[in-house]
Amino acid sequence: MIKIELAEQSDIRSVSNMAHIIWPDAYGDILSQDQIDFMLEKSYSIEGLAESMVNGQFFYLLKEDGIAQGFVALRTLEDKIRIEKLYLMPDVQGKGFGKVLIDFATEKAVLKGKDIVELNVNRNNPAYHFYLKQGFEVIEAVDIPYYDYVLNDYVMQKKVKSSAVS
Repeated sequence: MIKIELAEQSDIRSVSNMAHIIWPDAYGDILSQDQIDFMLEKSYSIEGLAESMVNGQFFYLLKEDGIAQGFVALRTLEDKIRIEKLYLMPDVQGKGFGKVLIDFATEKAVLKGKDIVELNVNRNNPAYHFYLKQGFEVIEAVDIPYYDYVLNDYVMQKKVKSSAVS
């Protein structure tokens, strides 16, 4: 059985542990080991995740039969919902869980009266093709300076029908 639950502060270690398994698998062919290590330390350490939560990211755990298999972090902005992070354990990829998390984010957007779900994806990440299949479109290519690195991303958006009545 699949459930999506709001992550609490007590779940931070679980999210960090998953990220340390997922990132080398997801980015091993795309980023240098130095950059992977840096990103894990900066964004997926206990401190980095706690900071993200304090600064407006809501983390949700995807659980299969009570075991966390992935997570999504959402931020509500004025006109949209942003998917800040979306990751699945390597052994459950291809089971439809990514679509479940995208649908979850879309439902959150509708409930909050937002018309757009937005995310960034590394331009070399195979997940880019998955997002296209989920109805996302590239709105721009960006090169974001981030400490000693440059994040080469696509900004992608998916239009949704909000529940707001016009």
